[in-house]
Amino acid sequence: MQNNYDFDFDMSIMPNEFRLLVEIMKMQNNKSIGSFKELLTNTDWEFFLQLAMHHRVYPLIYSKLKKVDERLIPKYVIENLYQEYKKNTFKMLFLTAEMEKIGKILDGNQIRSLFLKGPVIAFDIYGDISLRTSKDLDILVQKTDLNRVEEQLLSYGYEREVQDKIEKSKLHIAYFHPQKKIQIEIHWRLNPPPLKEPSFNELWNRKRVSTLTTHQVYFLGEEDLFLFLIAHGSRHCWFRLRWLADIDQIIRNKVISSKNSLSIKAYQHQHLGGKAHILIDHALILASVLMKTPINKEMYSLAVGKRSEKLVHLAINSIIENGHLEINYDKFKKNQSFSVKTNLQRTFNLILYEFSLKSSLQKFIYILKLLKPSSADLKTLKLPKYLYFLYYPLHPFLWFWRKTTSQ
Repeated sequence: MQNNYDFDFDMSIMPNEFRLLVEIMKMQNNKSIGSFKELLTNTDWEFFLQLAMHHRVYPLIYSKLKKVDERLIPKYVIENLYQEYKKNTFKMLFLTAEMEKIGKILDGNQIRSLFLKGPVIAFDIYGDISLRTSKDLDILVQKTDLNRVEEQLLSYGYEREVQDKIEKSKLHIAYFHPQKKIQIEIHWRLNPPPLKEPSFNELWNRKRVSTLTTHQVYFLGEEDLFLFLIAHGSRHCWFRLRWLADIDQIIRNKVISSKNSLSIKAYQHQHLGGKAHILIDHALILASVLMKTPINKEMYSLAVGKRSEKLVHLAINSIIENGHLEINYDKFKKNQSFSVKTNLQRTFNLILYEFSLKSSLQKFIYILKLLKPSSADLKTLKLPKYLYFLYYPLHPFLWFWRKTTSQ
């Protein structure tokens, strides 16, 4: 039995272009566009294209619209989507070749590696690397292998990207190849601390082998990938619909179904901690609300809870508002208040959402991080290194300045 979660959310508050984007993503065939023809009559197509790019779903949108009656969609919209789709396909092919080479190098040096995102995930979820975007390659290794991995990457032409002391990551190290223009992030954790997670050996024992490349490359097991994508999307407040599309596709392909949904419930309590069920709960509701993702009986039982419903409200607002703030579109600004109050309210909603996802310990650490200077402070006010300590007392004022000036 499959249901769509009965969750009360007023979809009419969403901008027309955002609703259209979501409706197209849900299309199962070109005839189903008839169910939302009214959204096509009052569409700012430039804004629509910007949203598709921002949410990184333009390849999926193109694949849905290319067979639609050209009288319904302006020709230049389809042409723009096609050009971006074509560029993404070439990029994903390029990343696939590089992924295979890096995997072969690491294997040859007895370094175990798991590819977290990129072409291998696109192929696994969609069966077609052209339908998903990826800006870089993310690879998980054991922390004890970091030095050996760096040695191999440097010898292959990669350069370690400089991280300032303020923004030093506790999750990955980034490398960039100046000739190939490819970035690789080497992870030693799936999620930032203090979130609990399986050990590398556990993940390795559940790994899968991709059939995308000739030389085998390894990636996360089904449940591990599902939970990783949920944790990743939640950590970034789902500000890109691409992550939600991944969750929807995995469930529709019955990779996560009644067969293993109960094992997920036990798994996340064992490895991710008691609060982690909140991540799964609200992700399932969010997918059901926006994408009409079919939720079976067992998964439906995971998604029940007023707290999850509150998080979904915050998440949807975050998805819409963050997209709007990142896109520079004059027409939309005429109809929206970009006042100081609005900016601060949006920021507050975002912080509230992130805060609500966390356990008591994580909330304490999150508050400390909010008080900690960021790389944005360096861009707002450049100080010599010997005065970096001043960023700590100045951080709240610099933050307020950024939020109250025009975006």
